[in-house]
Amino acid sequence: MRHLDETPTGGTLLTLLADPGARKDAKVHALRLLACRPSEPGLLALVPSLSDQDGRFPLPGLARAVARCGPLAVPDARTWVEDGRGWLVRIGLEILAEHGDASDVPVLTAHLTADLEQGSWCGPKVLAASLARFGPQAAEALPLLRRYWLHTPHSYERPAYLEALAAIDPDGLEHAYTESLWDCEADARMLGIAGAPDLPQVRDRLAQLRDDPLETPEARRAAAARLGRPRGV
Repeated sequence: MRHLDETPTGGTLLTLLADPGARKDAKVHALRLLACRPSEPGLLALVPSLSDQDGRFPLPGLARAVARCGPLAVPDARTWVEDGRGWLVRIGLEILAEHGDASDVPVLTAHLTADLEQGSWCGPKVLAASLARFGPQAAEALPLLRRYWLHTPHSYERPAYLEALAAIDPDGLEHAYTESLWDCEADARMLGIAGAPDLPQVRDRLAQLRDDPLETPEARRAAAARLGRPRGV
């Protein structure tokens, strides 16, 4: 069984991770050390082998250690998202979401679609936020993001979907911004305050938000500012 020195080098850590006879706790410790150091690109080739004994979950700390590799992990991540193991696919998607380019939009959109069809509501906002990075190049995802904004059971995710929609194509969001003025999430209300059209019902709602003692200070200030300068003026 391999054990770690007090200050192991990156090479020592990678050798231990590649050793099929090394103890799980030693590998987990190695990954935690790598997650606190500059990137070790040699880790990327080992990632598919670093699962728990039953192969259903990654070793603790693996995703954080891989994240240190940043853009260097993108080519490997494109391979991982084609793997049948859910944990490896998820790590690959996280890398592509953060560091991929426009060529990865179809893959990210496909996985968002699968999550929606399967009713997997935990986590899609991360992929949605990543699509916002690509602006109009992610236009194919617009219908999907609208469905997420309308149907997510997690209110805290709605702002991410609305921000992604706005980044990709801001046209036609007047209703979404207006409805957001009544959202239970403060972040969503802030988006509504900034983006709702200048209409009588909007001004009435802004006045309510401005004067509501239970509203957040940020929203009250933003509503007061909007009322002092109607949008488009």
